[in-house]
Amino acid sequence: MRYIRYAFLAALAIVLVTLALANRESVVLNTLPEGLRGFPGAGLVDFSVQMPLFLVIFGGILAGLMIGFVWEWFREHKHRAEATRKQGEVRKLERELKKTQAERDKDKDEVLALLDQAS
Repeated sequence: MRYIRYAFLAALAIVLVTLALANRESVVLNTLPEGLRGFPGAGLVDFSVQMPLFLVIFGGILAGLMIGFVWEWFREHKHRAEATRKQGEVRKLERELKKTQAERDKDKDEVLALLDQAS
């Protein structure tokens, strides 16, 4: 199984390097289209940067992954909250059980109490 993972990672690396080598030409990345640059206050967010196309592609992939991770984290919040609530309930019930067992075994001999707890 480990060799399959290494083979997959090697194939992925070859594909990514080939993609990077094939897309080395520079492109201009703008934050606003030409039509919106004339609006007042647009200068605060209007900038352009020139970079190789493969960096734009890899940046888009990375941004998509990060957005997906954050989205999934928010989506699973209710499940984590429910698990935390149930863990608290289990701890409460365990404390109650120990208290009940201690009250039950209060008048018993120590050896008999230990035997009851073991079973």
